[in-house]
Amino acid sequence: MPVFDYDPPERFVAGALGQPGARAFFLQARAEGRLTTVALEKLQVAALAGRLDELLDEVLRTSGGTAHVPALAPADLTDDGPLDLPLDEDFRVGTMALAWDPETSQIVIEAQEMADEEDLEAPEPALLRVRMSAGAARAFTQRALRIVAAGRPPCPLCGQPLDAEGHVCVRLNGYRGGEAAS
Repeated sequence: MPVFDYDPPERFVAGALGQPGARAFFLQARAEGRLTTVALEKLQVAALAGRLDELLDEVLRTSGGTAHVPALAPADLTDDGPLDLPLDEDFRVGTMALAWDPETSQIVIEAQEMADEEDLEAPEPALLRVRMSAGAARAFTQRALRIVAAGRPPCPLCGQPLDAEGHVCVRLNGYRGGEAAS
């Protein structure tokens, strides 16, 4: 099982390529001349960012404010740059795990390769492991949430993404917005 270990990375970001509705999502870690790029779903990026923020808030709450966890992302850790090139996918993420290491006051993120459960001869899945400060984790979360939100706007009635070709809203019983009779 190849393990891509970054403790800490010089850079760890979520990013997307493509047009809204057809974007591909990635996590990238870089350090010491190494670059690891893993592909994942938009929902996985959103879930990772949400759970990471919740974990940091919980650490802050349970420590009574003594943990070195900023409530907001430090401005000097903001990273709005594009994904690093070349964009060579190392693997597609199946499962992810989050942890707080109280001894080092670091967040640990693990993203494991999607396993082929039908192939009993398949090698162990690859793993991306990133250890970073709470401030860097807040900055990662802030960027990831912006990346997810940059997609198609949601329908104000049903919350489903609006398409340029039109949207059949389930809340309007299958009618297009503006065509429903009152």
